[in-house]
Amino acid sequence: MRALGDDEDVARFTYVRAPLSDDAATAWVDRYVAGWLNGDLGGFAIETSKRGAFLGFIALVRYDDEGREAEIGYIVAPSARGRGVARRALELLTGWCLGPLGLERVELRIDVSNEASARLAERCGFVREGVLRSTSFKDGLRADLAVYSRLPSDA
Repeated sequence: MRALGDDEDVARFTYVRAPLSDDAATAWVDRYVAGWLNGDLGGFAIETSKRGAFLGFIALVRYDDEGREAEIGYIVAPSARGRGVARRALELLTGWCLGPLGLERVELRIDVSNEASARLAERCGFVREGVLRSTSFKDGLRADLAVYSRLPSDA
């Protein structure tokens, strides 16, 4: 998990601070554990099915029970990219959200320069809705985020 914080793309496209200390990694995981208990966040490790090797993390980074919607965020280790890992994780979590969880909308917010994530969103059936200009702020810089969504009727 801590190694993800050292990855250039993770540092560029997410709110994970680089380098990610052991304490920060633990706090990050603890935040999602507490979220499960509170019912307002949920995160999952992405692992290999045979050896349980850590490949990344996917989570409901924003959850609105009353509005029946959530935002998903994900990070995949460099060694796992291009192997369908993010696609499978996103398909599973989206299916759970729009199925058993009963959500009416699942959203992704993707840095407009993150072409790989934009392609992934579209391959997973997400529809690009538009761009939130200058909405992301990290390390003193602002960035535009593209908004993608999936609704139950899109399936």
